[in-house]
Amino acid sequence: MTAKKLGVHVQGRELRLSNLDKNLYPAFSKGEVLDYYARVAPVLLPHLKDRPLTRIRYPDGVDGESFFEKNTPSYTPEWIRTVTVSSPGSSRGRDTVDYIVVDDLPTLMWCVNLAALELHVPQWKVGPRGKRHAPDLMVFDLDPGPPATIIDACRVACLLRDLLAADELESYPKTSGKKGVHLYVPIKEDDRTSAYAKRAAQTLESAHPDLVVSKMDKRLRRGKVLVDWSQNNPAKTTVAPYSLRAASAPSVSAPVTWDELEDARAPDDLAFTPDEVLKRADKHGDLLAPLLERRQPLP
Repeated sequence: MTAKKLGVHVQGRELRLSNLDKNLYPAFSKGEVLDYYARVAPVLLPHLKDRPLTRIRYPDGVDGESFFEKNTPSYTPEWIRTVTVSSPGSSRGRDTVDYIVVDDLPTLMWCVNLAALELHVPQWKVGPRGKRHAPDLMVFDLDPGPPATIIDACRVACLLRDLLAADELESYPKTSGKKGVHLYVPIKEDDRTSAYAKRAAQTLESAHPDLVVSKMDKRLRRGKVLVDWSQNNPAKTTVAPYSLRAASAPSVSAPVTWDELEDARAPDDLAFTPDEVLKRADKHGDLLAPLLERRQPLP
């Protein structure tokens, strides 16, 4: 792809894609980024649906400056769904954010064309008029502090899986796309996720103090795995399944099986390129489909 701008029709919407030959990664062009997102959309879009989107944009590629974007740009097409949501944690709900909600392929392509490499969503959904629902997902971000690696995060993921199972909660893993693991628990809508996740992290730390830490203090994390429960705060987001991550080479926050976590012996065993993720989706479908279907009650 060499055209500076290319007019395309996507499901009845007209888009003008630009700078398709520009490298957003050292050896991966914007055209290739758009192609990946278009092809992964069947498994990605259900995880974005009804969730306000925070984009991390890299207009000059991963080696240039980036910025978070929550609010809807003034030039957003009128056909894109937007919702005005009270900002979680704001005083008396006075502050609001005008979010884009990605429910379809044209909206996804429009966002990605603005160099939104990373797509982040909260653990809650919005209704048609922007009403914020209680969380229907609980997430744990398992972040290893060097010299610990993702292999150590896999050990902690298995311990946390068993802890949750004792409360009859089934959990589902994905890689962060960088050095860690994310563990999701689909639940019935419940505002207690942050408190429950904090207790679970503290329980795991008490049982495995040489491996697990539940406090954010970086001085405590060397050689251990932080069980970050704080992303269950309604004001926070987590990178979406199948989203690209910004790094020297394109990587993906990829769903994985428990067998893959248990069998991994080196960090590269859990590093997936866009092409590998597309092949996995063709073979396995969406390994995180239970997040869309199961609703487990918190104890």
